[in-house]
Amino acid sequence: MTNPWIIAPLDIALRLLLALLLGGAVGLEREQSNHAAGFRTHILVCIGSCLIMLLSIYGFSDFVNEAQVRVDPSRLAAQVISGIGFLGAGAIVRNGLSINGLTTAASLWVVAAIGLSVGAGFYYGSVIGCTLVLFSLWFLNILEKRWLQRKRKYIITIMTDDQTSCLASISTLLNGSGVELRHIEFRENQENAPTLYTLLLTVKLPKPQMLETITTDIVRLLGKPRVSVESL
Repeated sequence: MTNPWIIAPLDIALRLLLALLLGGAVGLEREQSNHAAGFRTHILVCIGSCLIMLLSIYGFSDFVNEAQVRVDPSRLAAQVISGIGFLGAGAIVRNGLSINGLTTAASLWVVAAIGLSVGAGFYYGSVIGCTLVLFSLWFLNILEKRWLQRKRKYIITIMTDDQTSCLASISTLLNGSGVELRHIEFRENQENAPTLYTLLLTVKLPKPQMLETITTDIVRLLGKPRVSVESL
């Protein structure tokens, strides 16, 4: 009967190689999308998780038969799942009202789970899990951008010295483009001379692709004002 606490060197190499391939597949998608945690980061996380799982299961085989020692292969694995959070936190960036990097943080977490599964010899679950992750990151991303975010809200921030004519001109422009103006807010910057106003417009676009066109039209209409855009 094969000892479940002993693994051949070739099997160790194969598991680590599979972790490299699966982690690299997810990382390649993130790299192509220009995210902070990309190809090499996902590979390192997956290989590291796999190695820790191998250590947890097979690294203490000499102590299995000791009366006072309890071998628990899940102990180190549990620490990997909680410890991977520091990498995920580093991938999350807050930019004004928008938060970026949540998907990449989630991909790092799930790649750690894939690595642990490979290290435990759970090959079928590892491959299926990696396939579903790639499906979610690639195909569902296309589906989300094409259908679920067709009418996404944005905040357009404009710095101007003439709030009345600025608002009238922009309202005409937005109405003519089919853009829904949901909220308007004025802020006066009294430190400047002449006085500058910050105009915050919450808009809802029929199509996300219109954002660049609308921003360009506003800049052309108002004579090169300072314009910035944030998504909600």
